[in-house]
Amino acid sequence: MTNRKILMLCLGAAPLLSPAFVLADAEDKSIPAQEQVIQPQLERRDVKVPHINADDIEVGFYKGILSIENFSAQSVTGLRLAYHVTEDFFIEGVKAKSTISDEFFRSRAFPITGFDKQEEDLTYYNVSLGYNVLPGEIFLGRRWAMASAFYIIGGIGTTTFAKESHATFNFGGGYRILLNDWFALHIDMRDHVFDSDLLGQNKRTNNFEATAGLTVFF
Repeated sequence: MTNRKILMLCLGAAPLLSPAFVLADAEDKSIPAQEQVIQPQLERRDVKVPHINADDIEVGFYKGILSIENFSAQSVTGLRLAYHVTEDFFIEGVKAKSTISDEFFRSRAFPITGFDKQEEDLTYYNVSLGYNVLPGEIFLGRRWAMASAFYIIGGIGTTTFAKESHATFNFGGGYRILLNDWFALHIDMRDHVFDSDLLGQNKRTNNFEATAGLTVFF
């Protein structure tokens, strides 16, 4: 075959090959990615959340109101010592002092046996087991988060007043807010249950208490 015929064949096949070359060339060229029309402006908050270690000791005090059944409500002040066995369970010991008055009965010429004066000191001690039911966080504003927990608690102890000691069972709940890594606020409500015969008949009494206090961890 002469060179002239070979050249003519190549020129005749060029239109058939050109689409393939065009397609290959298109595939080689990188197609720019679509740009996002709206760019979200997200502000990342730097939140530092305090934590309770698994075996911390907690010490503090509280103050509130203690209402003794059949008597008036009086202020109560106490000391609290707790040991956090795990993140969920803790053991707490409490010593508290209040007063109890028989003014109502004395004014009706019916003074209560055991009351040498109108007001007598009342003290109680107890050891309780607590369980953190709803651990979580509370937020103050956009940047301040504090760890918190709602807990239930119950235990046994002794309540002493009017020259008598009463075996006492206490139960209730509270809310703990960690203001920082070592400082906490407590709000508690409990019922102290014991049997008493001060009014001449043995009766099981429910004695409600509402307190608020501060504790430190170390």
